[in-house]
Amino acid sequence: MKILIVEDDKVIADRIRNHLEKWGYDAKVAMDFRRIHHLFIEYDPQLVLMDVTLPFYSGYYWCEEIRKLSSTPIIFVSSAIDDLNIVRAIDNGADDYITKPFNYEVLMAKIQAILRRTYDFGENVHLLEHPQLFFNMDTFTIRAGDQTINLTKNEAIIFQKLMEHKGKIVKREQLMRSLWDSESFVEESALYTNINRLRKKLQTLELDDFITTIKGEGYMIEV
Repeated sequence: MKILIVEDDKVIADRIRNHLEKWGYDAKVAMDFRRIHHLFIEYDPQLVLMDVTLPFYSGYYWCEEIRKLSSTPIIFVSSAIDDLNIVRAIDNGADDYITKPFNYEVLMAKIQAILRRTYDFGENVHLLEHPQLFFNMDTFTIRAGDQTINLTKNEAIIFQKLMEHKGKIVKREQLMRSLWDSESFVEESALYTNINRLRKKLQTLELDDFITTIKGEGYMIEV
């Protein structure tokens, strides 16, 4: 299990990380407070510990940004003890709230309870990132800015394959094999139809030329 620590007090952050590692967790401390959502995508944690007061943007802001991408559990860790802050944290998508100074055993109990509750009933969300969008492979959704579109299963399979190989040509045969899991491919027109529908959906996000056709070979997403 991986836990992301978003805490600008280095002493506290290091103490939390050391304690988590003693319990066998893989813990990472955020360093760039301008790019928390990018770190979240890269690290792909199963839980986030988030302070309220951070440089540049508040923990509430980053909680909202993460919630646009994922349902990964978030626990706020803050010195603010008033009910208003606790309510605001929950309203912004937090799963729990613990105040500083805290007992590490209490923190671990809360972490373990949330992890059991979350991952006994489902797997972690899987995301792919591009400078222009985020693709949620579990929900078949693409998010660009404040807009989200839903894909069919076949559209999602195509898009995932192209995203995993962005900057490279994905041959038509590879896409057809991913779609129909067979060497005996159905009509190629079925692939073209799915690509065309996917492109039309991307156009609603103002991504008109996101998928490039490489004549005689296949398709590609530019990096």
